[in-house]
Amino acid sequence: MSDLDLSNLIMPSPFAIRIEVSPEDIDAFSHVNNAVYLKWLNECATVHSAAVGLPASECVRLDRGMAVRETKLLYRYPARLGDKLIVANWVTKNDGRLRASRAFQIVRDLDRKTLLLGASDYACIALSTGKPVRMPDIFKDSYQVDPRVNHLLSLDLDLRSKLII
Repeated sequence: MSDLDLSNLIMPSPFAIRIEVSPEDIDAFSHVNNAVYLKWLNECATVHSAAVGLPASECVRLDRGMAVRETKLLYRYPARLGDKLIVANWVTKNDGRLRASRAFQIVRDLDRKTLLLGASDYACIALSTGKPVRMPDIFKDSYQVDPRVNHLLSLDLDLRSKLII
């Protein structure tokens, strides 16, 4: 992540990954298919979770996971074959019991345009049953909201409306 230019992102302290658009990502209209963006957001969240000590194997061991309840996406510009992208995410809410949320932004490296803004709302579930359960302490600790992000969202209602479900 250190080689990424994160200066154009909407909030401080993101977790970000780099993506290069491949031929498999392109649809009949010569741009990235809308479902691919969702795949990239999931990949970013998965890599972020692993980076904070919660890889899939640990979630399976704990019999706990964060299941997406709802996702909101705002597509602004299309991505095309060969584009190099930054996919960033932030934890924007964690009630410490059942629910958490993430915000996402996809930026094209070449022109620094934001291609997509998004947000996902999650619920903690028991993987064995699929039923909602209380978060283990490691989820509370690992998915904390950065105070600068919380402060920015409390001040910028326009940004908040785009990112909060």
